[in-house]
Amino acid sequence: MTPRLSRSLFPDLPALPERMIQFGGGNFMRAFVNWQMQQMNLKGLFNGSAVVVQPTPHGKSTALMEQDGLYTVLLKGRLQGQLVNSSEVIDTVSRVINPYTDYEAYLKLAEQDELEFITSNTTEAGIVYEAGLRREDAPHSSFPAKLTELLYRRFQLGKAGFIILPCELIEDSGEKLRRFVLQHAADWQLGDAFAAWVTEANTFCSCLVDRIVPGYPRDQADDLEQKLGYEDPFMVSAEPYHLWVIEGPAWLREKLPLAEAGLNVIVTDDLSPYRERKVHLLNGPHTAMVPLGLLAGLETVEDVMKDSDLGRFVEELMEDEILPVLKLPRAELLEYAAAIRERFNNPLIRHELASISLNSISKFTARLLPVLIRYQQAQGKLPHLLVLSFAALLLTYRGDQVARRDVPEVLEAFDRNWIDLESFVTGILKEERLWGMDLTAVPGLETLLGEHIGLLEREGVRASLHQLT
Repeated sequence: MTPRLSRSLFPDLPALPERMIQFGGGNFMRAFVNWQMQQMNLKGLFNGSAVVVQPTPHGKSTALMEQDGLYTVLLKGRLQGQLVNSSEVIDTVSRVINPYTDYEAYLKLAEQDELEFITSNTTEAGIVYEAGLRREDAPHSSFPAKLTELLYRRFQLGKAGFIILPCELIEDSGEKLRRFVLQHAADWQLGDAFAAWVTEANTFCSCLVDRIVPGYPRDQADDLEQKLGYEDPFMVSAEPYHLWVIEGPAWLREKLPLAEAGLNVIVTDDLSPYRERKVHLLNGPHTAMVPLGLLAGLETVEDVMKDSDLGRFVEELMEDEILPVLKLPRAELLEYAAAIRERFNNPLIRHELASISLNSISKFTARLLPVLIRYQQAQGKLPHLLVLSFAALLLTYRGDQVARRDVPEVLEAFDRNWIDLESFVTGILKEERLWGMDLTAVPGLETLLGEHIGLLEREGVRASLHQLT
């Protein structure tokens, strides 16, 4: 019988000091942040581990401790023209805390002087301000509220602040998180001294992260376990490419020596050019392909890229509708777009569309809606391919063809508006909480979206694409 991965199989692994609090222990964070911590440790530059805080009541992060926090990262794909196919046991998760079952253990993190960093990836829906949260109703539902309480405990103890690195894919993530913490502090009347400490003693850095992480290699798991000699349900596949852009002070390069460890990390005073290129030209097509691919019966990103209809859709969407609204030189953007398509075509990893579909509404709002609006404003017309993807997305949220994976309030908004097609389009576009604005104000969108939903319903994905590509 194959044994479960644990420290008993790797008795020489050292116990590392806890230096980081990490909100979220999902596939991406384990294959990105924890993996990079390990690379620094291997070079003798960091000597630290992370305490993972489970951000939601129903998460599965605590199960990682059944294997002593160890797991395997598989890197598969091409990097700078070289084929990479490697495995590595990662030991940078010290423990996992579930604040919903042990809130005091969470707050006691404030007592540890050696904890210097806080990082997070709670999806685009995670960094939000929820009005009406009461301090006594702990643990709080939102990440900013949880963080406020932790920081207040740290402040009361008279200890140093943190370097805070939110990895959620939203613009100005650090500044928004700081602002929401201050809002909760004001709501709970925690005092001016605490508000000043939040701003002066803590460094909130906005981040841009880039690595395609398909997650658990389900189709290869049995063979891999035989090869590796252990069972690991937390095994995670990722592409070799990675990029972490941190908008923060120059001294951060020494405090967190990622680049010194040979990692692709940039510390800058302005990440906006990097963000716009990555969010719209990499994450945007990723999000756009999912609903169409799922409705067409495809399963993976590679399936989409090798499909004659969907592959052409991705290429034309990137070059004809996304590139024109970006500010960098077109030649540079075309080169970047070609590199992205090569990454999407990685034959060594299975990146499932169903996995990417999690919280697709907030992803669409962050990654594609700005492109749609800018294109309409610049061209005086709507981008048909992007609107078709939007129509497919709305269809998947009806729930009768594709399993919906989103927070309850988003699903409730769709259920409330799905009556008939005409009333649905108007109603859902008016849901400002979903989109950040009333989308019926975008000229022509209500009509074109209704037409494209009808087209998809009558003709299906492929016939619809044939009419538009």
